[in-house]
Amino acid sequence: MTELASSIAEKVIEKLGPLVYQEISLTRNVASDLQKLKLTMSIIQAVLLDAEEKQMQNRGLTVWLEQLKDVFHDAMDVLDEFECEDLRRQVVKTHGSTSRKVRRFFSSSNPLAFRNKMGHRVKEIRERLDLIAKDRDQFQLEVRLDDKRVVHRETHSFVRDCDVIGRDADKQEIIDLLMHTSDDRKVSVISIVGIGGLGKTTLAQWVYNDEKIVNNFDSKIWVCVSEDFDVLKLAKEVLKSAGGRISENMSLDEVQASLRSILKERRFLIVLDDVWNEDRDKWSELENFLEGGGHGSKILVTTRSHKVASTMAPVSIHDLKGLPNEDCLSLFLRRAFIEGQHEQYPKLVEIGKQIVEKCKGVPLAVKTLGSLLYSKIEERDWIFIRDSEIWKLEQKKNGILSALRLSYNQLPSYLQQCFAYCSLYPKDFRYHNKDLVQCWMANGLLKKSNKSTEELEDIGEQYLKELLSRSFFQEVEIYTNRWSFKMHDLLHDLSLCVAQNEYCFIEDTDNTNKFDKARHVSILDRKCGVDAAITFLNKLSNNMQTINFSFNESIDINESLVETCISRFKHLRLLNLSYSTLKTLSSSISTLKHLRYLNLRGNKKIKKLPDSICDLQNLETLLLYGCDEIEELPRDLRKMVSLRYFEITTNQTRLPANGIECMPSLRYLSFHECHRLESFNEGIQRLTALRSLSFHICGSLISLPQGMKHLTALEYLSIAYCAKLNLMEGDDYPTRLQTLYIWELPQLVSLPQWLKGSANTLQFLYISCCENLGVLPEWLPDLSSLRKLQIWNCPKLSSLPEGMDRLTTLRELEIDSCPELRRDYEREVSKDWGKFSFDE
Repeated sequence: MTELASSIAEKVIEKLGPLVYQEISLTRNVASDLQKLKLTMSIIQAVLLDAEEKQMQNRGLTVWLEQLKDVFHDAMDVLDEFECEDLRRQVVKTHGSTSRKVRRFFSSSNPLAFRNKMGHRVKEIRERLDLIAKDRDQFQLEVRLDDKRVVHRETHSFVRDCDVIGRDADKQEIIDLLMHTSDDRKVSVISIVGIGGLGKTTLAQWVYNDEKIVNNFDSKIWVCVSEDFDVLKLAKEVLKSAGGRISENMSLDEVQASLRSILKERRFLIVLDDVWNEDRDKWSELENFLEGGGHGSKILVTTRSHKVASTMAPVSIHDLKGLPNEDCLSLFLRRAFIEGQHEQYPKLVEIGKQIVEKCKGVPLAVKTLGSLLYSKIEERDWIFIRDSEIWKLEQKKNGILSALRLSYNQLPSYLQQCFAYCSLYPKDFRYHNKDLVQCWMANGLLKKSNKSTEELEDIGEQYLKELLSRSFFQEVEIYTNRWSFKMHDLLHDLSLCVAQNEYCFIEDTDNTNKFDKARHVSILDRKCGVDAAITFLNKLSNNMQTINFSFNESIDINESLVETCISRFKHLRLLNLSYSTLKTLSSSISTLKHLRYLNLRGNKKIKKLPDSICDLQNLETLLLYGCDEIEELPRDLRKMVSLRYFEITTNQTRLPANGIECMPSLRYLSFHECHRLESFNEGIQRLTALRSLSFHICGSLISLPQGMKHLTALEYLSIAYCAKLNLMEGDDYPTRLQTLYIWELPQLVSLPQWLKGSANTLQFLYISCCENLGVLPEWLPDLSSLRKLQIWNCPKLSSLPEGMDRLTTLRELEIDSCPELRRDYEREVSKDWGKFSFDE
């Protein structure tokens, strides 16, 4: 199947809309072709959602969609080239060019040559699209405006006790919540939340039929919501199940009157199974119809989305976890064998244990794979199931893949593409929010409306939180200014399924599969040598946009392999060369004018970056963290006008003038292990967009940059392991901080006075391993927005200031390994101590 065509079409139309590239003096013919291209794209986009859904029954549609996607991608590359040229001209106008005019006249950057070349490319794409578009009539496609495509499900209220394994504790917890009578509400809502296939419906069925529940409620009603949250339809379903009479022509007012009458003063339990509605108004309307029930009435909801659960009732949410492996194995053996037969096949049972592990606690996956092996006793059949991706095995209507697809189909198109991108990472990978957002940004996956003033990074964070709320991510760990998370293996399988042609995760470069449709690849073949990797690269399409070579592990990448990437893939947006063994980076890197993201983290042998890297005017992310041998940064950094995220490791004592301080787009700037760096040039006040600034392990740093008080957008400041740095002097510091992180600063004896400037904005203050910190200032309680204060391992800290109770917004106070402070607490010196508790 071909997915994501509608998402890509939306991006092309979005780029065509503003026609920013008109500034580069297009000919009339090119402008006309672009307008025709936009019109055809809009006509096709209207039927793409219908085509993507119907392709399961029509192989011809899949082929048609694949052809469209190829044209859409090529159109994106052309439109991006217009934007690249427009930006190049702005940079040349501002900073000049190092190229000779005579050389530029004969280059593709010459205005006349550029117009002619792009004119031919636009015309060729328009003609290809027109040709493919003509075929759409044969498929009888319908215009669909709603991108939430839900496959309707039907569920019922009964389950046998013997069919439920390992949910006794969950059942008891739900029953306790249902039996508890709230004093403030007659009708309360409880939600069961978890990914598809986890057993939410089964648990609800089991509870629904429990004797305690049967005896506690006057009426029990089961409604499968699934397809849509139509208030009239749902109200009729409830009314019918409650014994009321309904007719096809009943109005909403008639239904609500009958419903109120029949439920009046009766204690009821209503199960709303498989809810997707996120519209608070719709839920409130239905809830109002049910308010007439007796005291202690309950509504039990099953959903995959925390957002849905919070819409209905943010308090009583039961997060359903995966089944333990022991219970999963019991369930699996029931499905794979006739009762008692498994004892005859101990080798198959051992393989079965390995199959169960890949299901990661999801009962539907266990049952699906067990059913596939029913009556099969050949080891090769079991090994095949064990070693295959689930999405390649299972295509049944009610199987695990179909169940998970419901979640995917409910995503807006922009989130579908972001989810598919996650297939480029290995299973059990721990994602970090900032890294993933930068990768999405590099590939243009973040959608920003023309009216929006939000930062792209904030939009990316919203996407992540939305995927998290819909149970696509789990195991979240929160740090100071970032968070990490994992994806369940089955959801990773789903990402592989929806992205199978476009996004490819390659663990075996000897794979005989064709990758001619791939635009994004991750190559993680640890056995692959450089020559084999180059051979593999030459099999790929020239239109690659993403190439990942590593995820936090050292791999063998040399200059010839990188040169192959640069020479072949001129439309690269993202190149990840982290933790490689490179000694130099080719100066031809500047020819990748579409490049947005370059990751060189952990390249410990590179001594110098080519000056030509500054010609990457579209580059948004440059990661040099852990490049320990870099002697100096290039001198023309100011030409990198799009750079937003910059991690630096360098051996310089001072940075080049007119460099970083002249980069207007910087949002995130980090100095890490810059052991010789002593001070900074003036001019940092020009970084008015800077939001995050870090100095870590900069042992020679004497002072922070001058002009920091002008960084009005700066929210996060982190300073760690800077032995010579004195923060106490002056007032030239930021005044709107939200987070301050201080670690291992031996010069620090008290909090600096300038922090008072952020009294109304500072929310998080972390102080760790400051061996000479003796006191906290008396103005600390003036930090009126402080939500968390954490103090670790400050052996000389002897007291907290008076008036700590004035910190009315404080939600967390952690004090650990501060022995003097503990002794003060034990002597009860401070009247406020009784409000706090301390760890050893």
